[in-house]
Amino acid sequence: MTRPPTAAQRRVIDAADPVTGRLRGTQPQLTALVKRGLAFRHPRPPHDHFLTPEGHRVRQGITQAPEPDGPAEATASTGVFAARVGGEEAAADAGPARRREVHSAWQGLLELRRMTNPGGDADRPCGWERTHLVRAAALALEAAGHGPAGRQGPGYRVRETPQPEAVAVHEPDGEALRACAATLEGAGWQVSEHREPRGGARYLLASPRRA
Repeated sequence: MTRPPTAAQRRVIDAADPVTGRLRGTQPQLTALVKRGLAFRHPRPPHDHFLTPEGHRVRQGITQAPEPDGPAEATASTGVFAARVGGEEAAADAGPARRREVHSAWQGLLELRRMTNPGGDADRPCGWERTHLVRAAALALEAAGHGPAGRQGPGYRVRETPQPEAVAVHEPDGEALRACAATLEGAGWQVSEHREPRGGARYLLASPRRA
């Protein structure tokens, strides 16, 4: 299980701006938070540091253990919050607590967009999403109410692809797959539908829209 933030790191997180998530701390503290996925360094001068969606969740006191034995995309998370990419045993858990967690993470991601996209554009993905494609797409789907697949059974599954800046979304139900496409398009992703070479099952390719 991922270790919780140290006392010094927690003080930096708690002192973050409540709206923007802007951080103040020593360079080693900020670097450590970036390595843990709780903060990111703005690419433009003055290169301030801001909380990621996971960092916002730590600040709000919401924690979650990593999903055990889940797919690589899920277990790569910090252990603070893991958007369900499909295939986790806990995917069937969609109770009120989980819905609150997902809503909070999505709001944090929208705030990252406003803070880091030119002109404060919250309608298209930001740099953090481009470096966490599977988790970002899964969060958009789960936040919109789509159900992730469990170990077996229906639901969406988001997976990496060999293509740069593209993820694959699988959903055996055709109507549900089209609904996933509409959600991702509304969240600022470019989406196209394809068929698998073997079996002909339909799936989506989704990439973050740049403009």
